[in-house]
This record gives sequence, C-alpha cells and structure tokens, in this order.
Amino acid sequence: MQINLRKAMFVLPNLFTVSSILLGFYALTLCAGEATPLQLYQAALAIFFAMFFDAFDGRVARMTKTQSDFGVQLDSLADVISFGAAPALLVYKWALAPLGFLGFFVSFAFAACGALRLARFNVLAQRGDKGSSRFFVGLPIPLAAGTIVSLVIAHFRHFATTTDPATRVPIALVVGLLAFLMVSTVRYRTFKDVHLSARSLTIFAFFTIAGVAVGIATRASFVLVIYMAAYIALGLAEALLARARPAPDKASLPPAIRAELEADEALEPEPEDAEDKPQQDEYI
Repeated sequence: MQINLRKAMFVLPNLFTVSSILLGFYALTLCAGEATPLQLYQAALAIFFAMFFDAFDGRVARMTKTQSDFGVQLDSLADVISFGAAPALLVYKWALAPLGFLGFFVSFAFAACGALRLARFNVLAQRGDKGSSRFFVGLPIPLAAGTIVSLVIAHFRHFATTTDPATRVPIALVVGLLAFLMVSTVRYRTFKDVHLSARSLTIFAFFTIAGVAVGIATRASFVLVIYMAAYIALGLAEALLARARPAPDKASLPPAIRAELEADEALEPEPEDAEDKPQQDEYI
C-alpha cells in the first residue's frame, strides 16, 4: 500500500488547527467547576500556546501549497472554541462571576462578537472581498483572546484575595471594549508589508528593549500586557487620525496604494435603503 505524499501533506496544516482546538478544549476543562487560581493560570497558558498553533497553520499551508476552503472553515471553527468560548469562560471564572448577570453578559458578548467577526470574514472571503493585505478589519480574535490571557497570567492570583465586585468593573470594561473592537471596522495592521531594513530593525530593537525594561522594573508577565495594549492603542490612534485628516486625492496616488484604498472602502457597510435587504448582510 503506497501513501500519496501530496495528499498526506493536506493533513499537516489541519493538524496544527486541531492542536489549537485541543488546547482550547483543555482550557475549558480547567475552567469548569470551582477552578483554582492555578488552574486558571494553566488555562491561560493553554490558550496562549493555542495562539502559536493558530499562527502557524496558515503558514504551513502556504509553504506546502495545501490551502483549501476546508482549512479556512476549520480554522474559523477552531478560533470560536480556542479564542472565543475558552477566553470568555476563563475571564468569567477569573474576575467577572461576582458581577452576576453583568459579568455573564460581558463574557457572553466577547464570545458572540468573536463568532460574528469570524462569520463576517468568511462571508467576505467567499465574495472575494478580502480587503487590504496590510490591515485587519476589526481586532483579530486571537489578539483579543491574547489580551485576556495576558491579564490572567499577570494577575491570576489577584482576584482570589479580593471579594469586592467593584474591583472587577475595570476588567468588565476591558472585555467589553475587546468585544466591540472585534466587530468594529477599526483597522489593525497585519505587518505583512514590513520588510527587513534599518528602520524596521530599529523599531524592533526599541520594543524589545522596552519589553526587557518593563520586565526588569515590574514582572516579566507584564510585558505581554504592555505589548497587547500597545497594539490595541495603535489601531485606535490610526483610526482617529484617519478620520481627522482630509480624504486624499485618489488620482494622485500610486496604483498600488489606490488599490488598497478601494479594497478598504469595499468593506464599509452599505446604506440600508432597501426594506428587503438580506438579514445576514447586517454584519458585513
């Protein structure tokens, strides 16, 4: 019996995706029941490592030239579990449960908005409207989950020693903001257009040194929190600056930049002037 290596290679990127599901499911089991602070910390680590598998499955597919629609759909389903349901339950058990229904609703909103963002991406991809390769439309769900994970890793014992619900409100606000940013049209850089140069190396060295300085001054676990916060703030700042500056004259722009702008404009929601517009288009 001979094995067709070409067909077998299609399994490789899917194994990375399934590994992400495994870690997300493991995080869910750790959060179930009366989870201890140590179990919540372990769940956060499991989601953190799931981010690595999620980051590499697409790259493996491109390297082996085994991209497929099946892989795209499987990746989205994996993200709903590992970066939607698992972080939502994690943050609920870690900090939001004492808030009662408010904590439950905020945690649910995070998972629901993550699913809506993935559904929007899949619909746009099927239409061929993937938009700019330089930007994500909305905060990517793995990075939203990474923000929650970084907070838990840095403070996983904090709420075990406090019973005041008021101390949980800032976490609820952060989770609510993350949920909103996922379904928003705020653009976040993919950094796919970054090339090796003196400028890029200087910026990389600056952030590396800044991270080391934060780790020495506080704790190493705070470095991930700072990086996640900086990425979120960068997208918000660029969105505000884009609204403040006048629209550029497209005719004077280079063809490549003009094509990027037209692709971004295609992602803007259309005015609902028709009463019989399909309901599923509301989230696109």
